[in-house]
Amino acid sequence: MPRPPSPSIPEKEFLFNALKQSLRLDGRQALEMRTPTLTFGPDLGWVECSLGKTRYVCNLICIHEIHLIVYLRVIAQVDGKMVKPPPERPLEGLITIHSEISPMASTEYEPGRPSDEEVTMTRMLDKVIRRSDAVDKESLCIQAGQRVWHLRLTIHCLADAGNLLDCACLAGIVAFKHFRRPEVEVVGDEVTIHHPSERAPVPLSMHHTPFCLTFAYFPDTSTPPVLDPTHLEQRLSAGLLSVALNAQRELCVVQKAGGVPLDPDEILRVVDVAVIKAKELDKIVEERLKEDFAGRNIEVQ
Repeated sequence: MPRPPSPSIPEKEFLFNALKQSLRLDGRQALEMRTPTLTFGPDLGWVECSLGKTRYVCNLICIHEIHLIVYLRVIAQVDGKMVKPPPERPLEGLITIHSEISPMASTEYEPGRPSDEEVTMTRMLDKVIRRSDAVDKESLCIQAGQRVWHLRLTIHCLADAGNLLDCACLAGIVAFKHFRRPEVEVVGDEVTIHHPSERAPVPLSMHHTPFCLTFAYFPDTSTPPVLDPTHLEQRLSAGLLSVALNAQRELCVVQKAGGVPLDPDEILRVVDVAVIKAKELDKIVEERLKEDFAGRNIEVQ
């Protein structure tokens, strides 16, 4: 598939001049992220996460109204099944992460052929969620060496407006917090899986709730970095710095893509900003989960 055309010179100049004046095309401040919207499906573990909103622009010359979609949209779903654990880790459950960027997200993607961004996003999600031990894998063990839970997180990216990674990470971690596995009873070698109508499903045991926050840096050092870059800002950036951490200031992953050199003081400053944003996201997530569980008559644990 051919590469999409690069932004025009007027687009570049307009964006860079605006950023130097601390102005962004969607009206945000440089270190302000788009407001997340979390929507839960009928099944536990199904979450839709959107960043941003729909805007309407009126063209006075042609007297036509143009409908612009300027938001990210990602769907995350968690499902589980019982499997036999690998012999090297007989006491731990399994977690796998699969991501897919639909061609409807952008003309840059095509079905059946993973893009570089899709591969990078899947690897980063694996580091942030699975390798940081967000979910207690030992709690997924049913019978040592015989049966464990295998959790599969599937990410579907439906609309790309820049910074898919942060939106996918938020949707994925919320899906794990929203998911409930069936109650299991073990008597000898007999394992009984109880239907949710018989016994209430069990929430996952989670060690922490990591969030990913991405900053875009530009070739001109006088241009301030921006948090949660849009599609155009991301394409014109010279480098991206992704920081994954939780509200307790525990740093999970720091990933830098691009050739922009950064001083240690700059990285520490970015981490301080990320901590504040992580606390805000954690509050939003807990409030939305509480609202959804109240509607389902599920006790919050």
